[in-house]
Amino acid sequence: MSARIPWPRDGHAPAPYVLAVVGTDVHRFDRLVDWLERWHAGRPRVRVVLQYGHSRTPRLPEAAPFLGHEELQRAMAEATLVVSHGGPATITEARRNGHLPIVVPRDPAHDEHVDNHQQLFSRRLGVAGMVRLCESETDLVTALDAGLADPSRFALAADPNRPDPRAEAVARVGQVIDDLVARRVRQRAGGRR
Repeated sequence: MSARIPWPRDGHAPAPYVLAVVGTDVHRFDRLVDWLERWHAGRPRVRVVLQYGHSRTPRLPEAAPFLGHEELQRAMAEATLVVSHGGPATITEARRNGHLPIVVPRDPAHDEHVDNHQQLFSRRLGVAGMVRLCESETDLVTALDAGLADPSRFALAADPNRPDPRAEAVARVGQVIDDLVARRVRQRAGGRR
């Protein structure tokens, strides 16, 4: 199946563009970095831009530890596909920019977060059809390949001036979860249980 990528006016096809965002959490997310590197090695014509946070420095030509808000918004608006960690704010921004995000939640079993709230949150969104949940490398490869073959499968109607009401609810739930986790971390640091 051929990709449905828009053709620019000069007649040359742009490279498919995947934006991957791991967020700003202090935990490393090397597992996702590894998966993206292996996937990209077999698809060198695909442009992959990776915001890798505190993870190891990727062996990808376009990688940055962090992106400013405006830079991230521009990158999302231009991307063919968006891969995200299970953070509510990133998921919401991807949806606002017209993407059904491909979500790989951080897993505390790999020391990627303090608990499993990203997994629980992402699974709930996956069941609701608000994200494409990928909890294995095979899931991610399948989603990326399907998205490049037919980007419309991962496109939503973008309207940056009118937030999706479901996305607002997702962001609110995410903030509550973040607040609870932060409170628990402070309690542990203070010696209270």
